[in-house]
Formats: sequence, C-alpha cells, structure tokens
Amino acid sequence: MQRYFKALENQVFSIGRHSLVPIRFEDRMEIMTWRNEQIYHLRQDKVLTIQDQDSYFRNVVDKLFEESEPTQLLFSFLEDNKCIGYGGLVHINWIDKNAEISFIINTQLEEQLAYYWHLYLQLIEKVAFNDLKLHKVYTYAFDVRPQLYSILLQSGYNEDARLKDHCLFRDNYIDVLIHFKINGAFHLRRALYTDVNITFKWANDPLVRKFSLTQSPITWESHLEWYRKKMIDNNCAYFIVMHENIPIGSLRLDVSNTVATISYLLDPIAHGKGFGTKVLKAAQELCTFFNINIEKLFGVVKKENIASIKIFEKLGYQSEENLDTYYFEKKLNAN
Repeated sequence: MQRYFKALENQVFSIGRHSLVPIRFEDRMEIMTWRNEQIYHLRQDKVLTIQDQDSYFRNVVDKLFEESEPTQLLFSFLEDNKCIGYGGLVHINWIDKNAEISFIINTQLEEQLAYYWHLYLQLIEKVAFNDLKLHKVYTYAFDVRPQLYSILLQSGYNEDARLKDHCLFRDNYIDVLIHFKINGAFHLRRALYTDVNITFKWANDPLVRKFSLTQSPITWESHLEWYRKKMIDNNCAYFIVMHENIPIGSLRLDVSNTVATISYLLDPIAHGKGFGTKVLKAAQELCTFFNINIEKLFGVVKKENIASIKIFEKLGYQSEENLDTYYFEKKLNAN
C-alpha cells in the first residue's frame, strides 16, 4: 500500500521510466543490503541487521508520514516500478528552507553511477524546488568518491566548502566536500535521453533554423538518430541550459584533440535576456572544472546572427571572416 507524506502536495515524481515515491516498506531489506555494502561512504558506524532495519522503519520512518514538517523525506527510487535505489532530503531546515540530499544506488549499478545520479538529482530537485519551494539543497560527501564531484558539477552544483581532515576513515583523516545549488539559479545540467523531445522542438523553431548553418527542417527520425549518437559519444559534452528550474536551451562541446567546438541554442523565449553570454562563459568554465585537456574553444556563427557575434567578441574570441560566416576561437590559457 502506497503511503503519503503530509508535507508534500505531490507524491510521485517521474522522468520517463524512473520515479521517486514515498519510501516503501517492501524495499527495506534491499535498502539495508545496499547500505551495508556501501558503508564506506555513509555516515553509518555499523553493519545493519534485520532487527535494526525493522526498528528504524517502525520508530523513525513511520513518523515521517504523520508530520507536517519532518526532518527528512525519504523515497524509493524506481525503474519500471522496481526499486533500484533510495534517498531523499535530510536535515531539512524549514525556517531557512534548505536540506541535504542523500542517495544510494543498488551496488550492482555503481558502474552506471553518473547516469543514475543525474536522473536522481533532477527528480529530487522536483521535490525540493518545485513542491517544497526550498531555497537551497546541498550534498555532504566523504572525499572517497572523486567521480561524484564531476557528476554534481555537470548537474549545476558548485563546491561550497571543503572541510579539511574532517572525518576519520580507515585510520586516516579525510576531507568532506559540500556542494550546493540554489533554487531558480541559472545553471547547466547534463543532457539525458529524456531531453530528446525538447531539443527537437528547439532545433526546428523557425528562428533557430534561420541562424543555423543548415536551414532545412529536421525530421524526427534524423534528430532521434543524431541525438542517440551524441548521448554515447565520449567526445561530446552535451548540456541543457536551465533557468528558474525550466530548460531554456542547450550547449554542446564536440572535442577533437585539444579543440572543443561550441554549439549552443536558446529557446526563442529566452532571447535578448543575456543568457547567450552566460552560456559561453559556462562553456569555458566547464573545461576548467573538469580538467578537460582543451587548449582552444572554437565556434562558427552565420553573419546574420548579430547577437551571437557580439557575444563572442565581448568574451575575447578572435574572429576570421568567411563568405557567410565568422570563425571564432579562444585559447584557454590566454590572459
């Protein structure tokens, strides 16, 4: 039987095949197994027993459904209605409107950590920002999984603090890293398969096509094939531009050797509001954040696209004029 949190207006948060639902009693034993297998990165000081887990659900979890402002909201993370992870918002501060994000995935799926973390963050932000109207969410992580930090950065989180030698881990003191995101702030997040529809809509907008290098309309079949290839291309970094929790455009970096070619577009409703400058600045920051071996950024802009030309020039790109386009480039080590 599905239970409901009094604190939430909505109870199910979905993206395609994946969803968050109020934590299910039936998932408790799998959750216990995953926690015990991954105890090294959790604030858990002993291996849990069946008795521990049953007691926790009876004495802690059950109460969360009765409180209007609980200290935590926990969810089962489902794929095709099967639980493959769990997490939630913990240490909720209802006065200051912030909360910590927690999440663990089925240990057997750890090799796909990036894929599931990106999905989960989008879902838990629906809970935090859209339903609860929190101002800020953050993560608290022992410095034992460095792959997690690039995932957070690619989802629009920034490093808030590094607590030096903060925790004793296997007889050594290690750092704790805190990353955060503010509700409504401009940011980029990694593109997912579920973004195929909105990217198709943007790509075929008449104003977007007008300034594209190829102006003929794009068919759904060709876009779908192209999008699938980009999703698995290790030389492509593809992001969705977000503002006030709404997708407003896309940014793509196609990497060849040490050169990244920039391609970006904005939903026409976002034109003329300064987002183009923010997107190009973010492209440069991405290369710095992720330590990508990029020496030069490159862009091609049609001469009719005056707005984009001005943005590239304002940000210090060198230009070369051609028949109907400008080539722009910028060395990342240039002052």
